[in-house]
Amino acid sequence: MSAQVVTADLLFYLLAIPAAALVGGSKGGVPMVGMLAVPLLTLVVPPIQAVGMLLPIYVVSDMFGLWVYRHAFDRRNLAILIPAGIAGVGVGWATASLVSEAAVTLMLGLIGLAFCLDRWLRPATLEKKPADIPRGIFWGMLTGFTSFVSHAGSPPYQWYVLPQRLDKYVYAGTTTILFAVINLTKLVPFWMLGQLNLGSLETALTLAPAAVIATFAGARVVKMIPEGTFFRLVEFGLCAISLKLIWDGAHALAG
Repeated sequence: MSAQVVTADLLFYLLAIPAAALVGGSKGGVPMVGMLAVPLLTLVVPPIQAVGMLLPIYVVSDMFGLWVYRHAFDRRNLAILIPAGIAGVGVGWATASLVSEAAVTLMLGLIGLAFCLDRWLRPATLEKKPADIPRGIFWGMLTGFTSFVSHAGSPPYQWYVLPQRLDKYVYAGTTTILFAVINLTKLVPFWMLGQLNLGSLETALTLAPAAVIATFAGARVVKMIPEGTFFRLVEFGLCAISLKLIWDGAHALAG
């Protein structure tokens, strides 16, 4: 094996292991960090390969996240969002050859940034909102669609859920369960589109331990963070990631 190959493999794992840990941390309930995994991994592999490689890690982490938050979730939200999210995955699958990933990335960033600006600039108008079906179906489908395209379903999900002001454990559990179902639903479409294969499954297997450890570490971090601080971190994390998505999407469209 040449020195160049060894160096490439070393660089890959130096970035892939933290990416897997970010996925696990998000499943443990740490706000937003999972959305950083794909951008980090694209530093060493093409975006489509990165998305396919991380999906099994999401699924494995989901299983442990489900156990951690098995008693904390909102039934009404899940009853609305799960069918809508699955439908959104179906739309993403049906339009996979038609939709520009760069356009979706830009759209995600704009949605997330608009929510943050609305919340910060007009806080008095943001009364607590219940989980309602029309909004849930719209944002749930958009969550499933954007998750299918780039594992970035968080901005539309946050727009729907954050105004409900859920308890932080209920929020984390609801998030974990919803995305566990969405990620499981994505396995067959990803395989049929060639984004998931035996090679990516083998690589995911080597990265899974880092994700599992980070899942339980993330759950401990959530317990340590005061509730007000927790949701401020969600908002600031959403803003930072939205700005990154806007930059990436605009740069890709311009190029």
